[in-house]
Amino acid sequence: MKKDKIDKNKIEKNSPSDNGIKEDKIENDGKRKEKDYFGRIQRLQAEFDNFRKRTERERLEILRNANEDLIIKLLGVLDNFELALKHINDKGVNMIYSELCSILEKEGLKTIKTEGKFDPRIHEALVQEAKKEDEKILEEIQKGYTLNDKVIRASKVKISKVMENKNE
Repeated sequence: MKKDKIDKNKIEKNSPSDNGIKEDKIENDGKRKEKDYFGRIQRLQAEFDNFRKRTERERLEILRNANEDLIIKLLGVLDNFELALKHINDKGVNMIYSELCSILEKEGLKTIKTEGKFDPRIHEALVQEAKKEDEKILEEIQKGYTLNDKVIRASKVKISKVMENKNE
């Protein structure tokens, strides 16, 4: 009887239908693992590509704004040049001022326009004067500047303000 059991086990283990199922299962497991590994590789490649792009953007932003502190310090010199040019007409001073302005413009410095309506994002109202029209810029007290589209100093201005009569 023992022999019969052993033979049955051998037959069951070696039966052709079982071998086909096991091979199919092994093949399916292999394909599933292959797809899983391939998906992981694709995700890692995408993550690395995103990382590379993000670090490149950050590097360019740092380079673009690296001189911001220096340029902010030079604004006082620029103001003094403008003040000097109002009082004297020296060709040499004018040339130096023009060259300094040119260099700063190449670095991304732009003057904020002070014509038209008051914009609190780029203007700072220091003085208000009673007029019929509201929030119109009347005079520029100090120039404002942007560096690469970022306000580094707001324009200081005098604006009009419609005042209500308290007697009415």
